[in-house]
Amino acid sequence: METWINPACSKCQSALSLLDAEEAQYVVRYYLEEPPTVEEIDAVLQRLALEPWDLTRIGEPAAAELGLAEWPREAGDRTRWIEALAAHPSLIQRPIITADDGTAVLGRSPESVRSVLP
Repeated sequence: METWINPACSKCQSALSLLDAEEAQYVVRYYLEEPPTVEEIDAVLQRLALEPWDLTRIGEPAAAELGLAEWPREAGDRTRWIEALAAHPSLIQRPIITADDGTAVLGRSPESVRSVLP
């Protein structure tokens, strides 16, 4: 299992605490230090059945600089959004947890974190 976290994120710390309490085996990826590629983001979006704008933190300064609030949210703009997430990983909602079977969740609640546990 891999989890993308930002150490300053309280939801990330809560998710890790829950994984530890469940004695889950996982690898932490500090996604701000080791940003995911376009391909990795696309794969996670497919597993989550989300579009890139669903995973984007519009309130981040980088979002304002890019003008993301004004970007179209249509299939033809999907790649542009994914490229923005790869270039500015602070825009990615977190934590994202991917289980060994490929299942992925946005681990923002205890229920979502538990859903990827065996």
